[in-house]
Amino acid sequence: MSYTAEISRANPACLVFLVDQSASMAEPLQGGTRQSKAYAVADAINRLLTELTIKCTKEDGVRDYFHVAVIGYGQVVASILTGALAQRDLVPISLIADNPIRLDQRTRMAPDGAGGLMEVPLSVPIWIEPTSDGPTPMSRALAYAENLVAVWTEKYPAGFPPIVLNLSDGASTDGDPTSAGAAITGHSTADGTALLFNLHVSSSGGEPISYSDTDRNLPDEFFAFAFFSMSSVLPSHMRSFAAAHGYRVSDASRGFVYNADISAVARFLDIGTRTADPK
Repeated sequence: MSYTAEISRANPACLVFLVDQSASMAEPLQGGTRQSKAYAVADAINRLLTELTIKCTKEDGVRDYFHVAVIGYGQVVASILTGALAQRDLVPISLIADNPIRLDQRTRMAPDGAGGLMEVPLSVPIWIEPTSDGPTPMSRALAYAENLVAVWTEKYPAGFPPIVLNLSDGASTDGDPTSAGAAITGHSTADGTALLFNLHVSSSGGEPISYSDTDRNLPDEFFAFAFFSMSSVLPSHMRSFAAAHGYRVSDASRGFVYNADISAVARFLDIGTRTADPK
């Protein structure tokens, strides 16, 4: 199966983000940062949504090459888009572009014209806020995503397969999630099976395990093996993109990162949402 279907307004791509919002996501992310895991994940998704809106912007405006859902799971399992997008699941990217809940003012470094760097102001759109409260109902979240995927593949049977990205810091509290994960990848379009990728964010030290083709090096923790077994093999264009950014990959590498730090979170989203170029 090729994962090469053209992405267009007639056949858009489907991206579903599952965001762990359990109480443990309040812990600081590893890597010497004071940022919580919840903040790092929310910030990475907000940045990715910005990049997607830019990617889809043409002379006539933002074209709906992508429909996006951001589903949180903690006290409840539900969309965490708010404001004008509240309670909406799959939302066209043009509506996302038009409806951030606010613009945060930050700074970035830019050339000063004299060989140095200077801080320049930067407006950053915000769509989701960091939240950390409650248990980790991952199985319910995956079942929620599976329903979205089932409807999507029926509506767009020739399109690029849906991509589900699950970001969590630990074990499911509502049972073994592997069957719910398998249900997602049980759906397909003519271009391939739906893809499920998993990222484990960590507050502990240790080397991340990224895009492995084996579970032999995983720690002896059930949820790590569950994450690996649920994760789809990376399509060839995603493997090439990962290799270009320094990751060792093989034909069997899976969309799975364990023990991620802040840089790995952003790279995971970048690799995991890499699709055919929209037309």
